[in-house]
Amino acid sequence: KTADFIPAINIYEKGDKIVVEAAIADIDPEKIDVSVEDNTLILKGKSEKKSEVEEKNYYRHEVKSGSFYRAMTLPCKVRGEKAEASYKEGVLKIEIQKAEKVKSKKLKIKIKKFNKSKK
Repeated sequence: KTADFIPAINIYEKGDKIVVEAAIADIDPEKIDVSVEDNTLILKGKSEKKSEVEEKNYYRHEVKSGSFYRAMTLPCKVRGEKAEASYKEGVLKIEIQKAEKVKSKKLKIKIKKFNKSKK
């Protein structure tokens, strides 16, 4: 099954963290699963908006519901165990600490010379 809707995502760098913001208005943050696998952030959740219907003569009454799944490759290596998420005014904000950069090492490699054998 494909996702019923896809939340808009912003990804940016803030100091030593990668910040991801997802617009998930009308979705209970308790129904959102956030995980990090290697340097991929995965968001999945379900929206169920139920409303009490009073006695009205509706011609149409639509209820918004559905599921979503987003997997985003982050721009650098991150430390998933250092991720924190918060929810405010319809925006889920995830801050993930960047992994320390591994310093590149220059290694000199010797080239072996083989003498031509005489026949």
